[in-house]
Amino acid sequence: MEDLGLNNYLVVIQDLVTRFGLNLLAAIVIFFIGQWIAVFVRRLVRGLMSKANVDPTLASFVGNLTYYSVLAFAVIAALNRLGVQTASLIAILGAAGLAVGLALQGSLANFAAGVLIIIFRPFNVGDLIEAADVLGEVLDIQLFTTTLATLDNKQVIVPNSSLTGSNIINYTVRGKLRVDTVIGVAYEADIDQVRQVISEVLESDPLVLKEPTPTIAVMELGDSSVNFAVRPWAKPEDYWSVYFNVHENVKKRLDAAGISIPFPQRDVHLIQNN
Repeated sequence: MEDLGLNNYLVVIQDLVTRFGLNLLAAIVIFFIGQWIAVFVRRLVRGLMSKANVDPTLASFVGNLTYYSVLAFAVIAALNRLGVQTASLIAILGAAGLAVGLALQGSLANFAAGVLIIIFRPFNVGDLIEAADVLGEVLDIQLFTTTLATLDNKQVIVPNSSLTGSNIINYTVRGKLRVDTVIGVAYEADIDQVRQVISEVLESDPLVLKEPTPTIAVMELGDSSVNFAVRPWAKPEDYWSVYFNVHENVKKRLDAAGISIPFPQRDVHLIQNN
């Protein structure tokens, strides 16, 4: 009787080991097949996004996200094959994910903004932009932040949500900028001569674009001067060079032509009472 009971125990143990071993083997097979599918899907997604000329940063992120999503399903299926109650595990992971999402909602907002910037491309690396109270050249675009270099060579890291939440002025995308300047001359100066002098200055500057044609026109009759609107066009990277050159060279040419730029003047009348 004792031998019979021992044999029954051995049979039961053997059956359990056999079933667990088969389930373990099946779980391992499920995991490796799922991993292979995850790698295949990641390569497929990256290839399709690359053919669609999607930004490499976004393509890499979406590919990795797809990989880990498929891999998570494979892990859950493998655990379920081993008899683990995955429903409660999924509920715990969901609650943890919700808690993490609430804690990182600011970062998630930056991430969403980064995806929008990468997809719609309001600016590219190398563009001169003004946004979120920062004027500078775009050095790097990441999923959470964008790095700018200001005109005085300061590096500013701006959260992407701040960029998409404000107006974005792109000074580079159109390829040329208008340089607005005002030149004032004395009332006794000949208007046609002044226009000719300014036109010669602009034509001699190699950084001033020929098209569109610069504007040289009388803008207003000021209190002490006739003010000309002088508006040449330049490439974005030449904007400040043209701005400074125009003021300096116009002053020199007006002096050479004997045309004065008057100081503000006031006529004061004194009335004496006896």
